[in-house]
Amino acid sequence: MSEYQYYEFQTVDRPLDSAAQESLRSLSSRARISPTRFVNQYNWGDFQGDPRELMQRWFDLHLYLANWGTRRLMLRLPRRFLDTRDLDPFFDEIDWVKVWTHGDHLLVDIQLESDDRGYMGEEGDEDDSGWLTRLAPLRADMLSGDLSLFYVLWLTMVQDEMVADDVVEPAGMGPLTEPLEALAEFFDIDLDLVRAAAAEPDARHEASSRDVARDWLAALPEADKTDLLLRLVEGDVHVTAELRNRMRKSRPRPSRPARTVGALRLRAQEIREERERAEAERQEAERRRLAAEAEKAQQVRLVALKRRGEGVWREIETEIERRNAAGYDRATGLLADLQVLAAQEGSRGDFDRRLASIRSRHETKPKLIERLEKLGGEGPARLL
Repeated sequence: MSEYQYYEFQTVDRPLDSAAQESLRSLSSRARISPTRFVNQYNWGDFQGDPRELMQRWFDLHLYLANWGTRRLMLRLPRRFLDTRDLDPFFDEIDWVKVWTHGDHLLVDIQLESDDRGYMGEEGDEDDSGWLTRLAPLRADMLSGDLSLFYVLWLTMVQDEMVADDVVEPAGMGPLTEPLEALAEFFDIDLDLVRAAAAEPDARHEASSRDVARDWLAALPEADKTDLLLRLVEGDVHVTAELRNRMRKSRPRPSRPARTVGALRLRAQEIREERERAEAERQEAERRRLAAEAEKAQQVRLVALKRRGEGVWREIETEIERRNAAGYDRATGLLADLQVLAAQEGSRGDFDRRLASIRSRHETKPKLIERLEKLGGEGPARLL
């Protein structure tokens, strides 16, 4: 496969103006540029821009991948929504996640390079435009105070045996969501381990969340309500995230006992075994279904063959004389069905004699003889 690199940037909080789009066009004449996106892919050469600089100036999300194994996700959000001290428990040993502030923003740069991982798609499949769409909700989760993204990244240390079994997990993992699954897939993080760490969805909490939100909003001071509504009128895109963040902090989910890394690994192994057992059962059920369908279809063919009598043998000769693979396949298929029919009717001796005659008359056709070898000596179902 040839060299392949994919770059995508997205804005969320505000669109690009015409001046910004012109500046971006100077970096690439081939890129797809709109008020909200910059997308380009390379099969030769390199992107001339600096993703870090572009994120600091204009964009809120960036994704990069290359078919030699490099994967990168960058996120930018207003710094007031996340206290970097809350991230310390996750990144003691991770050197491929960088967090820094620039002006009023906080930026998170996740970059993993591994020869083992390689390109995630099929050869020739170079449309990665869906990745950032799947991962983008993680930014909204961060704005609302959800640290699950950082917990999943911490699990890479568990996966790579960089954390001892007696180490206690950090707090922060919520229920497993589709964006978190996409994150695990993008960075090749063990999804069984992620499932082991994920909190169970709290059905009672979800059912009452609307009532909880109503009560919490009703209890806000009138001055706060007026300020929030004014900001909405003025087009502040962060009001919803700020409300969710404040509500999360004021009404946290019930905590659960912290687990050790060893317990996480054990649960991941149990999940893996359960998944593999379910997959084996599914494959066996599918094999049985296909076998039953094949047997039913064969019985229909056998009834039709019996009605046709000697005409079937003439058709076999006609197909053989075509002297091509399709003809040989049709001929041996008919012979396989006749073999089963002969076994059912107790006329296997007659079938074997006629098959021997065909072998003798067409012994100069090696491709045919190769197919006929599968019919001999091992019972009626040899070709099924």
